[in-house]
Amino acid sequence: MRVLRTLCLTLIVTLIGAGSALSQSWTALKHQPSFAAGVALLLTDGTVMVQDAGGQNWWKLTPDSHASYINGTWKQLASLPSNYSPLYFSSAVLPDGRVIVEGGEYNFFNPTWTNLGAIYDPLANKWTSVSPPSGWANIGDAQSVILSDGTYMQANALNTQQATLNAQTLTWTNLTNTGKRDRFDEEGWTLLPDGTILTVDALNAPNAEKFIPSTGKWIDAGNTIVRLEDPGSQEIGPQVLMADGKVFCVGATGHNAIYTPPPNPQDPGTWVVGPDFPNIGGQLDVGDGPAALLPNGKVLVAASPGIFLPDVHFFEFDGAKLTEVPRTPSSPGDTSYQDTMLVLPTGQILLTNQGSDVEVYTPSGGPKAAWKPRITSVPTQLTRGQTYQLSGRGLNGLAQGAMYGDDAQMATNYPLVVIYNKASKHIFFTRTHDHSFMGVRYTGVVSTNLDVPSNVETGASYLLVVTNGIQSSPVSVTVQ
Repeated sequence: MRVLRTLCLTLIVTLIGAGSALSQSWTALKHQPSFAAGVALLLTDGTVMVQDAGGQNWWKLTPDSHASYINGTWKQLASLPSNYSPLYFSSAVLPDGRVIVEGGEYNFFNPTWTNLGAIYDPLANKWTSVSPPSGWANIGDAQSVILSDGTYMQANALNTQQATLNAQTLTWTNLTNTGKRDRFDEEGWTLLPDGTILTVDALNAPNAEKFIPSTGKWIDAGNTIVRLEDPGSQEIGPQVLMADGKVFCVGATGHNAIYTPPPNPQDPGTWVVGPDFPNIGGQLDVGDGPAALLPNGKVLVAASPGIFLPDVHFFEFDGAKLTEVPRTPSSPGDTSYQDTMLVLPTGQILLTNQGSDVEVYTPSGGPKAAWKPRITSVPTQLTRGQTYQLSGRGLNGLAQGAMYGDDAQMATNYPLVVIYNKASKHIFFTRTHDHSFMGVRYTGVVSTNLDVPSNVETGASYLLVVTNGIQSSPVSVTVQ
């Protein structure tokens, strides 16, 4: 057992909470939820917002003073509007720090493919209903994404409708004549470094498409070579942008494929066949299920045999081969579609399974130096309760983070800011908001605003930025 300590120059790498953990292992939360934990979203103040799966209630997991989520505590948040209780829906943390939830395959556990939606303000602890785009009868378990310029884009699962949202006025703009070749149902959206969006077609298999935001059009993205969608259910697995810039596309057939984006966004890109999942009590696949980019550059993925059948196995993909890693206590009775992942600021992965067993995965190894965010400008004198601007490079990380596909989105490609008090060794997350850019693998300067908590301890401190579990080098600051 390797004890991880909080050191002044490696704060976030060791934020496993001044406790101990085995690498490549799962650790149960000390305080397990009293509800069925579903989709989890990382708020910009470092807390985790979790839905009671299929219900109206949401809860907040707050890490302890050493940034341990394993030792974190729960608090109930405001409930959704009275007519809205979704299961399998779109979600995102907006650049201003609010949370948007749209659609749902079920509403109050009835299959309705609802067009309802709501936005949550964490400062007011309040939900506000959002009307659907004009002419949309459904949204359902559709895809969503935050584009590089910070715009929220939404799909309709049942057809080719898509729209963008002005989050300040809550007004939609329908995108028409986009050229999408098949309906969006079951597909996922992956944000690429050039700002385009990759999807693998579920009906028009084995083909892929890319959305070009500047033209509002979908174009051909080549042929996946092997079939990734299950012909009977049209289910498909997650698509994860990897540290090398390629996309690991996971199949519901046991097959996988790897996409290389082209230098020119208007070109299709190229595909190669990836390794198949093994046969362990049946052919493993991901017919709906999660994956996450780890800080060490590998991809963690959950697979189970057949479509919606139990017995989950976890693998790390290093770009060439799949290596099985330990399972959770609930894995034998779970199927991959129940699980969702979230990349924590500690570099660990939070796993929920629509039940009361929430686990945290601790990977081995760390990021390359080139992957780390870098602070270029921040005030060194900070006052409690005040707002400041921080600028830097790499603040949006290498990728969106954890992926699922149509039923859930939990991107974390935005900067969080941490203050570490040198005397007490306590860690405080500031709230960040209004990030200037939301693209991935961006080398230019990005800015964000940070709100210094009113309860932060004063005195000599370190300040760091962390994105997708990868920290910057610390900057010395004084809090007054």
